[in-house]
Amino acid sequence: MPDGEIKEIDERAWNANMVAALEHANYLVIGSREYETVEGRLNLDEGKLELLLVPIRHE
Repeated sequence: MPDGEIKEIDERAWNANMVAALEHANYLVIGSREYETVEGRLNLDEGKLELLLVPIRHE
């Protein structure tokens, strides 16, 4: 977001193949919008894999 605020854009169950693909994928498409993967965090307290994404602007 322009002001630096973090916004949740998607939540889903991941399987082992999807997590393994993150080693090779730098970009994700969610809802027809492309994002660059910047950082990942495994949140064991909540049982979640959290990704920091930056939207890609296509001009």
